Amino acid sequence: MVALLVLAYLAAALGVSTLVIGTVLALVPLGIVLLAVRWIDRWEPEPRWALWFAFLWGAAVAVAIALIVDLGVQLAMAFAQPGASPDEALQAVVQAPLVEELAKGLGVLLIFAFSRSHFDGPVDGLVYAATAAAGFAFTENILYFGQALAEGGASELGATFVLRGIFSPFAHVLFTACIGIAIGIGASRGGGPRVIGWFLLGLTGAVLLHALWNGSLAFADDAIGLYFTVQVPIFIGALLVTVYLRRQEARITRTRLAEYGAAGWFSPAEVEMLATPAGRRQAKAWARAQTPPRTALMRRLIRDATHLAFTRQRMATARDGRRGAVDEHALLEAVAADRAALLR
Repeated sequence: MVALLVLAYLAAALGVSTLVIGTVLALVPLGIVLLAVRWIDRWEPEPRWALWFAFLWGAAVAVAIALIVDLGVQLAMAFAQPGASPDEALQAVVQAPLVEELAKGLGVLLIFAFSRSHFDGPVDGLVYAATAAAGFAFTENILYFGQALAEGGASELGATFVLRGIFSPFAHVLFTACIGIAIGIGASRGGGPRVIGWFLLGLTGAVLLHALWNGSLAFADDAIGLYFTVQVPIFIGALLVTVYLRRQEARITRTRLAEYGAAGWFSPAEVEMLATPAGRRQAKAWARAQTPPRTALMRRLIRDATHLAFTRQRMATARDGRRGAVDEHALLEAVAADRAALLR
């Protein structure tokens, strides 16, 4: 419903034809970001409904919050100082980072609150935060592209598309990732009310990073030089953190499945197959070579075994007692059924 209201607002502000053009162009950076999110989410995929919630929250609810706050600020200034124009630099460096990061981060916090069993650690938080940020950037890009076309024609639109769609498609993802990773760390350390503290810590990092990014664009004389000296290093740092967190996921999977192996649920070869990138590649190649192919069954076995490992991780860190035992029992049955179907 909120998405429909935001769509109506964009249509009224830009016109239908401009809205269509802006939407088509905004799909390009969105596709780039979602491909990256899919790569991050490959080891332990999150449920589709949760990803859709994150995306729609960012694309609709977070945008609506930002628009309403912006309207409120403008009305307050109009009453306080009639005829005064808002300080665009102040809005870019203070208002936008605070409001936008809080709005996006609330969506990630809601997923943690209502879907604890699907929120195991920093990588899950990163995936949800990146998806919400991708949704927000998608709607924001539609607005920016449409305004550029309406105000400056094709040349202005081209420059805006290169700046936002090619040079910085991951900007919002980098900011909101601070919140997702922080909530994920809180989840991995027991969850509970302490997660609010982690959320506020991540929000602080996201706001500061967003303010630095916007400030560098607002006050820089050499935007291209600043892009390569400030923004590219931030992106590289985020990439290194992501690779490290993905390796941590693989380590947890191997450790926990080895415990089930010691109890007789998996053979050592199966643990190697399910808990290492090379083992998974070989397993999928074997499944594809069968007649008929059994790729879907192999993927299901890998998915259920990975969820089992992270359920065990939650139980081992005293974060999931009774619910964890129920999930563990169901996943052990699912793994046994997957194995039987695969080898039948």
